[in-house]
Parts: sequence; C-alpha cells; structure tokens
Amino acid sequence: MANFDHQTLEHLKKLCKIECTPEENEDILNSLSRVLNYVEQLKEVNTENTKTCRYVLRGMLKSKLRDDVVADLLPREEFLRNAPDQIGGMIRVPPVLKPSS
Repeated sequence: MANFDHQTLEHLKKLCKIECTPEENEDILNSLSRVLNYVEQLKEVNTENTKTCRYVLRGMLKSKLRDDVVADLLPREEFLRNAPDQIGGMIRVPPVLKPSS
C-alpha cells in the first residue's frame, strides 16, 4: 500500500499550488490514508467472474426517457411568481463568490 507522508503532501501541495495550515495538513493526510485503506479493501473483493463495466449509464438507456418537446415559454410574471426572491424582473440568488478582504 502506498503511504502518504508529509514530504509527499508537500510535493502535492506544490503541484496543486495550494497552501494549508498544519491542522489542514494533518486532516489531508488522514483523509488520504483512509482512501488508500479503502482501496486496499476493494482489492480483496473477488472480481474474477465479474464482467468489465465499460459504460456506467447503460442501465439508464434501458429506461424510457421522454422526448423533448418544444413548447411555449411561461410568461415572465408567472415564472417569477414561483421564485423565492426576485429583483428587477430577475431571480435573486445568494452570492456564490465572497468578496476578497
């Protein structure tokens, strides 16, 4: 099993161009160790008679999906009536990016 140490983490941080606090470093090392342990557990599963999965959505293709139908758009007023908050004829959403300090 591969083992992540502080030197490997420093190399990964350099490649990813990220900075972490010492506490975050420990959390990352613990998380990576848990992932590696899980992968090791998966190696123990007998997959000898299991077919290779080359297309993960194949099961969805068997189910019937509705055809796309072109229809008239809702009037703006009716559409905005369903919005929890609006401003100036547009839907107001919470900010995604926080202003830098």
